[in-house]
Amino acid sequence: MNTGDIAPEIALATDADDRFVLSEHLGRKVVLFFYPQDDTETCTKEAIDFSQFAEAFAEADTIVVGISPDDESSHARFRKKHKLAAVLAADPEHEAIEAYGVWQEKKTFGKTYMGVVRTTYLIGRDGRIAGKWVVTRVKGHAEAVLRAAQDLD
Repeated sequence: MNTGDIAPEIALATDADDRFVLSEHLGRKVVLFFYPQDDTETCTKEAIDFSQFAEAFAEADTIVVGISPDDESSHARFRKKHKLAAVLAADPEHEAIEAYGVWQEKKTFGKTYMGVVRTTYLIGRDGRIAGKWVVTRVKGHAEAVLRAAQDLD
């Protein structure tokens, strides 16, 4: 998925016993941040960073949704433990993860495996991808996405 593409539809269960359906948010901006796993060091830092800007995202008429392969109960524990503000959507079947192309081959310490590549998408009011970040460094990332959301009409 690249800038200008129509964002693939997703409908996923959330940690709040609800469903997040992307098409229900047409007319608003949406940030989808894909991350590998709840309650790991880097994923926690990223989720906390997005949460600290929750009010500013809301003022920019932007909803923030974190998506990982973890289930709803894992997300609920993660949210409670770290007082997270973003919606957390569960994708254990990899429906959205694969639709957005973030399930890829990864290497760690010489070991090759399949996993979620930390990637964030900003979706415009028209349902098109307005920004894409493959995240290699979490520090400053949420703030950069916020600035892009604020600049997007």
